[in-house]
Amino acid sequence: MKTTTARRHSPSFTQSVVLVAEREITARLRSKTFLVTTGILLVLVLGGVIAGGIISNTSSTVPVAVVSSMSSELSNVNGLDLTVVDDRAEAEALVSEGTVDAAVVPSAEGSANRVTIIAESEAPSSLVRALSVAPEVELLNPSQTDETLRYLAAIGFGLIFFFSGMTFGPMISQSVVEEKQTRIVEILMSAVPVSALMAGKVIGNSLLAFAQIIAIAVLAIVGLSVTGQAELLSLLGAPLLWFVGFFIIGFVLLAALFAAVGAMVSRQEDLGSAMAPVTMLIMLPYFAIVFLNDNPVALTVMSYIPFSAPVGMPMRLFLGTAAWWEPLVALALLVVTAGLAILLGARIYNNSLLKIGSRVSWAQAIKG
Repeated sequence: MKTTTARRHSPSFTQSVVLVAEREITARLRSKTFLVTTGILLVLVLGGVIAGGIISNTSSTVPVAVVSSMSSELSNVNGLDLTVVDDRAEAEALVSEGTVDAAVVPSAEGSANRVTIIAESEAPSSLVRALSVAPEVELLNPSQTDETLRYLAAIGFGLIFFFSGMTFGPMISQSVVEEKQTRIVEILMSAVPVSALMAGKVIGNSLLAFAQIIAIAVLAIVGLSVTGQAELLSLLGAPLLWFVGFFIIGFVLLAALFAAVGAMVSRQEDLGSAMAPVTMLIMLPYFAIVFLNDNPVALTVMSYIPFSAPVGMPMRLFLGTAAWWEPLVALALLVVTAGLAILLGARIYNNSLLKIGSRVSWAQAIKG
């Protein structure tokens, strides 16, 4: 009778996963380090959006006097605050008074130039550039985005991926090692299956990572809308949504590997070296997207490698260099790789969790 009652009240696999996931989420939400780190990341994103809005909305104009016969030629030039005058003498007077920084008047007869700039001591460089005759430029492969925007987008995608991965991944490994050191894992294993213990850890931390990424995406979209950066939002909207999707799958892959690494060691002192191969899977894509964002071949390769696809493919979508089918293929490859990583991580986790003492090698963990 006692045995029957015990079996009747023992949690199912799904219930065990939910219990472990809830425990992980609760522990993280009570951690001041986690809350402060998340707050800093959100503030950085919001600050970047606001700074971009201020820069885009702040246009320094140059006060310029222009003779009425030439006003139509300068009306379409950005950054000029035009004051139309009747003749050259009136324009010179405004310059002498300091009312305008410069004046634009027709050149004297016989001059090689049509336009003359009158200034007090130095002509504004922006006005000189605007009136300079530039050679005709023909681009065989024109870029669809500004160089500064491309670099900022690369920094944004790379930094969010790096920050979240290096925040939640090591937390999973540290949690596993802590449970091994304190022998809590033996108590947990008597109540829930080992596979449910790993699944709960991965799911719980993944949900927190997903919530953080979605909060960042929503904050960025709302911030761009409020600050009047509609053009940037139209460029960044779809790539940002794809980034969320790629990150969700990519983080599950990394979380499974971090859980496996944590099971391979018994002391916190050994965890750093054990995690090194997995942390490289986060660091390399970050540095690659920052330094190779202007290399189309490197970006194409990155967008199909599962570990770098979460930053490589959204970047190519932002630049407009990816065909419609490419993110679907890259996401399918990432899903398959994540599935294999989960199977590998579960095998290592099951084979290593109860081994106390020296660090378990990868070969021993896989073979069992």
